[in-house]
Amino acid sequence: MNLAERLRIALASPHETILLAGDHFDFDPAIAGNPAAVLVAVTDRAEPGVILTQRTETLRRHPGQVAFPGGRIDPEDDGPVGAALREAEEEIALPTWMVDVIGTADRYRTVTGYEVTPVVGVVPPDLALVPAEAEVAAVFEVPLAFLLDSANHVEATAHYQGRERHYYEILWGERRIWGATAAMIVNLSRRLRWTA
Repeated sequence: MNLAERLRIALASPHETILLAGDHFDFDPAIAGNPAAVLVAVTDRAEPGVILTQRTETLRRHPGQVAFPGGRIDPEDDGPVGAALREAEEEIALPTWMVDVIGTADRYRTVTGYEVTPVVGVVPPDLALVPAEAEVAAVFEVPLAFLLDSANHVEATAHYQGRERHYYEILWGERRIWGATAAMIVNLSRRLRWTA
């Protein structure tokens, strides 16, 4: 069974695990957040990886943070999948036709009020990705097995807007994956119950 088939089966499988809904303190689940989408691009190799970006320090929101390629869903996008593919092409020059879209994972509400749909796709390994200078400082790959291993999901707390906030972080070398990106990875891990 190839990687795409394994991921399709895992995403479609019923699950009994508790997923993280969001990190916004007082959001009403009945009120929709701003729709957004990210691409979880998994490289098709013997040891699959996940493509992540390091945002530039000059961005107004979340400067320097590690993130999946993605952003707001525009009216002309074909839903979350169209938005995730468009954003990945804009941010890291990933050609849309090279992504084998597997499906969407569980939505996540961010502290800034975005309702983010992760779109999981498989891409060929070793693509010549080019970061968009204004937004992306670096593009890198982290082994999928490492990201999905719950032993690497560290729970942490911080005070934000006068309240204690709980979040996850995943440390990969000198890079710190945390906040919404880490939470979506934790959700994927719980959904996929990955076995390397």
